[in-house]
Amino acid sequence: MAAMKMVKRQTRDVTINLRANQRQRTLIDRAAQTLGKNRSDFMLEAACRAADAVLLDRRLFLLDDKAYKRFAAALDKPTADNPRLRRLLASKAPWER
Repeated sequence: MAAMKMVKRQTRDVTINLRANQRQRTLIDRAAQTLGKNRSDFMLEAACRAADAVLLDRRLFLLDDKAYKRFAAALDKPTADNPRLRRLLASKAPWER
């Protein structure tokens, strides 16, 4: 039985314009239709996935000495006790039960 995903649709209040050639539009439309989506929904979801990937893939960031010391101190600081997290990490994953 497939789980149904409830998607809360947010109001779209900003316009994004872009130009494409006919081949690109046809490709996008075919893919969107295959997934049962309209062009806008398909393009927004694809663009947001790509944007998330770019932002999450940042491995190098530069800090001045003061910011680096604050960053290192935060990493070295002992973690606060979190009983709920400890219980979660000690439990079996649903697929292991």
